[in-house]
Amino acid sequence: MKATQLLHEFGQSIWLDNITRDLLDSGTLRRYITELSVTGLTSNPTIFDHALKKSAAYDPAIRAGLKQGRVGETLFFDLALADITRAADEFHATFERTDGVDGWVSLEVSPQLAYDAASTIAAAKELHARARRSNLFIKIPGTQAGLPAIEEAIFAGIPVNVTLLFSREQYLAAAEAYLRGIERRIAAGLNPAVGSVASVFISRWDVAVADKVPAELANRLGIAIAGRTYRAAQQLPVSPRWQRAYNCGARPQRLLWASTGTKDPNADALLYVKSLAAPFTVNTMPEATLQALAQHNELGAGMLPDGGDCETLLARFTEAGIDVEALAARLQDEGAKAFVKSWQELLGVIAAKSATLGAAA
Repeated sequence: MKATQLLHEFGQSIWLDNITRDLLDSGTLRRYITELSVTGLTSNPTIFDHALKKSAAYDPAIRAGLKQGRVGETLFFDLALADITRAADEFHATFERTDGVDGWVSLEVSPQLAYDAASTIAAAKELHARARRSNLFIKIPGTQAGLPAIEEAIFAGIPVNVTLLFSREQYLAAAEAYLRGIERRIAAGLNPAVGSVASVFISRWDVAVADKVPAELANRLGIAIAGRTYRAAQQLPVSPRWQRAYNCGARPQRLLWASTGTKDPNADALLYVKSLAAPFTVNTMPEATLQALAQHNELGAGMLPDGGDCETLLARFTEAGIDVEALAARLQDEGAKAFVKSWQELLGVIAAKSATLGAAA
């Protein structure tokens, strides 16, 4: 049995961290669903930037958009929504079969709105309405500025993938924003079953400290942070507030492991996949990681509900001079800036392609 199926049967959802028009047109995504147990998909500005740079598959749609006066960000969202809605349709059967637990796709609002809650909410509502797909998450960063937008989006009934979380504390803040939105729906007499995942980024921790810690601690910080966060997630459902919400029909916000491709060429390509296996969570994998997993037929023990030795490990990182709390804040800030940079590069690609294709028309 392929390790992808083993992971699925273990109780963790495998989502693909990629989308391209070629992936859809070639039937590759459908094959991943049927053969590799893929049950969802995520996207971000960097993914779309790479897709547009490396493929001519979007050229006909760009030409058609230009004839309609569509340019820049408007044109991009036309292209992105076309891909995302096709992917959503591929996962619709999974969404129906699991009653909305799985089968989701994700699309991000403009990262340039990260510090503008009102504009983020407006953009989230517009994108969700345009997509007209019940299995679409709108990605909103779990920054301090993003938390009010997350609450408001959930209250408005818009499913949210909270992105750019790096620590237990950031995760708990996002979970609190989600719960406030749900509680407001309950108080207003609205259906509280609004889906959400909280995406915690893993590998960037290890990249950040690669040259700052002893060799025996290499590639262990991200997993330790994941263990600490997973333990906190396991404790949330037993709190009275969450139980009251569940009693009214609310759903748990699932924990999602993001950035799970191994960055160290000397480390196991499946380091994070094997270490982060845990029931009722999601691992969103780069395509290369998914393909590597499919070549194996074993997983290992996975995560312990209590986080295992995560606190002992984190104490060793502290002894090595790593301020975990400060690094979490830095990683989140750098992540937000990186997405803005990718967004600007993406719009530059759109502008360049528009100029070239428009001139050739």
